[in-house]
Amino acid sequence: MVGQEPHPTLKKMILTVLQGIQMDITLVFLIILTFVIHMIGTLAYSVRISGTRTGTIAVSFALFNIMVLGSRTANTFQGPILAKRVEENLANGIISGAVTDFRVMLFAASAATIFGILITPTFQRLFTRAVEKFREYHSISRLFFMGFTRAGFYHIRSSIKIPSKRNFLFFRISNHIPYRYIFYNIIATAVWSTGVFSALYAGYLNPEMRVTSSQLSSVINGVATIVLLIFIDPYFSLLTDDVVNNKIGQPYFRRSIIWLDLSRLAGTLLAQLLLVPAAMIIVFIAEKI
Repeated sequence: MVGQEPHPTLKKMILTVLQGIQMDITLVFLIILTFVIHMIGTLAYSVRISGTRTGTIAVSFALFNIMVLGSRTANTFQGPILAKRVEENLANGIISGAVTDFRVMLFAASAATIFGILITPTFQRLFTRAVEKFREYHSISRLFFMGFTRAGFYHIRSSIKIPSKRNFLFFRISNHIPYRYIFYNIIATAVWSTGVFSALYAGYLNPEMRVTSSQLSSVINGVATIVLLIFIDPYFSLLTDDVVNNKIGQPYFRRSIIWLDLSRLAGTLLAQLLLVPAAMIIVFIAEKI
């Protein structure tokens, strides 16, 4: 009959389907945020190359910080949205297959890293051009709108370049790559990539401790940050200064950056293996503190 209320069972099915669609949209949004975060993180390494080529290290990092702001904004939204998804799943009794969400997002992190490596030559050219124009304009707004002019589109099109195979052929003959720094970067990237995910997945393992477990993510990411700040950043900062002072050549510097990119990719893959064990450790710590 017209105006008759839907059958309760049918109404429940419709609500379940709509909720599932909403959850899938949320997952897609989380994947996009993860992709943006890791792509910008990968491109951060190539900023050093552009800085040494233009001789403007400080300006290069200042301009790149605008992109970093986008990454941090994405990171700010990712945590609460993902936490809400976990809360809704627990409230609805959706436990099985929950780990798949986190694995998909870690896969997005690896895909973003690969994409960042592939567009690195293009990004270096565009970023170098942006630094040069900023020195001319002294204005971020003018630099931004220049990208939408005919000259800007021309520079974007002319800057597109795929990575050369020659950049990867020297790995087998290189005998002075700092392997310990590559190892440090793999571990730090793996821990940082899975920190928030493992802490939130721990909420599925022990729902009563999910708040405490989620708070432990900052401790995990803090450990990864300490490794980066103590072991990796100082070395590559020194390497950057050596290039500027002509103590080492650009080929060695580019080789080190490529290794750094590849070790970052290895770290995102290792994070897949650490996801569940790290969550179990977090639950154990949450129960004991």
